[in-house]
Amino acid sequence: MTSISTDKAPAAIGPYSQARIAGGLLFVSGQLPIDPATGKFSSEDAVDQMRQCLANIAAIAKAAGTDLSKTVKTTILLTDLSGFAAINEAYGATFSEPYPARATFEVSALPKGAKVEVEAIIELV
Repeated sequence: MTSISTDKAPAAIGPYSQARIAGGLLFVSGQLPIDPATGKFSSEDAVDQMRQCLANIAAIAKAAGTDLSKTVKTTILLTDLSGFAAINEAYGATFSEPYPARATFEVSALPKGAKVEVEAIIELV
């Protein structure tokens, strides 16, 4: 297995890798909406946070030699499902058909007080 790391996405905030490659797949750890340039949340708005999470995943995918179009599955964690429609719209603007498989869960809290966290499994090209 190979670890992937890029300064174009936030550094891990614990004992884990940004991503690992195994079996022709890139397993991207849950990404918080941290802007890697500032080390802070991109916004307090959940939709903007979703976009930043996906931008972080895209940067990690690029570092591994792939891109979001090869995404097989994502998992979205939200602290408030009442904004799901707007989150879904932002997600849909990032991906195209055939869309990745996906699970979405509401959780009581996320690290650093984030409203959104996204993880992904992406095929290598």
